[in-house]
Amino acid sequence: MSAAPAVDAPGGTLAPDPTASPAGPRRARHRAAKTIALYAVTLWAVVTLVFFLPRFLPGDPLRQLDDPDSIGFVYDAAARERVAAYYGLDKPLFVQYRDYLGDLVRGDFGWSISQNTEVSTLMRNRLPWTLLLTGSALMLSSAISFMAGVTAAWNRGRFKDRALIVVLSASRAIPEYAIASALLIMFAVTWPIFPQAGARTPFATYGSVFEQVGDILFHLALPLTALTLGLAANKFLIVRNTVISTLGEDYMVLARAKGLSRRLLKYRHSGRNALLPFVTALGVQAGFAVGGSLFVETIFNYPGMGTLVERAVTGRDYPLLQGCFILLAIVVLVANLVVELIYGKLDPRVVER
Repeated sequence: MSAAPAVDAPGGTLAPDPTASPAGPRRARHRAAKTIALYAVTLWAVVTLVFFLPRFLPGDPLRQLDDPDSIGFVYDAAARERVAAYYGLDKPLFVQYRDYLGDLVRGDFGWSISQNTEVSTLMRNRLPWTLLLTGSALMLSSAISFMAGVTAAWNRGRFKDRALIVVLSASRAIPEYAIASALLIMFAVTWPIFPQAGARTPFATYGSVFEQVGDILFHLALPLTALTLGLAANKFLIVRNTVISTLGEDYMVLARAKGLSRRLLKYRHSGRNALLPFVTALGVQAGFAVGGSLFVETIFNYPGMGTLVERAVTGRDYPLLQGCFILLAIVVLVANLVVELIYGKLDPRVVER
């Protein structure tokens, strides 16, 4: 039997590729199935927490129906009881939980108490804006942190290295909502260059698709900048430290002796070794990006999931709160699952374990 081919690496060979052996594909499928099962259990745990946590908080989602000063006040006590029965709030907690799981399996997120609309409709209208903001921030911060990390490592100890460390570390130490507030005050109030709120100009008519895209990007600029600055620092330090550890390796000396250009040495040989920890950090950051976007959207009144969650929390709107958190949890879990599967492709050794 012939030996399995080795995996090429800048420094030589890492390990035999297990997917090239007869047992490799079977092992890879087993690992993928195990990973998906683990994520399914995690999703069930999140769904259960999302159900119980709001019910342990003080307050009642139907309190406004009993409050004469509220716009949602219902005079008829029988009508209030019918509303409570409709949402199942008059049933024991275990029965509510059972019905809740059954509705989720059928894809039914319920009816919003505070906004009198289907929860799925509200989320369908808001989720694309959040995906646009968080997806753009993750891509932009990844590009900035990778380029900056490699540049800082190759200029270790010099002014460029120290300046990048100071700027990016400072941006990481400041919370996203503080950066967003500062940008809002500076570039939307003091110097009104960008709009203060929203994702599009109200009542605008566009002559072309390019005008519409330009208007959306114009409104996205400040929220995107606030979220990107907070995400770039962690990956920057990972890339910088990984690249520094490779600069003295034998394969780098050999690459220099071959007369390769500085650009190839920086990004193809030394930068390539930073991909594994970089991808790992990217998966972890998906959750932080979604969490940070909730604050940023609220500050800029951006019509994404963040403002929807804020209204759901304020109104103790259980169906809306549950739907938002489950949808955001699914987005984060899917992002982490994709990253984990990509990791297996980048480093076949993890499949072998």
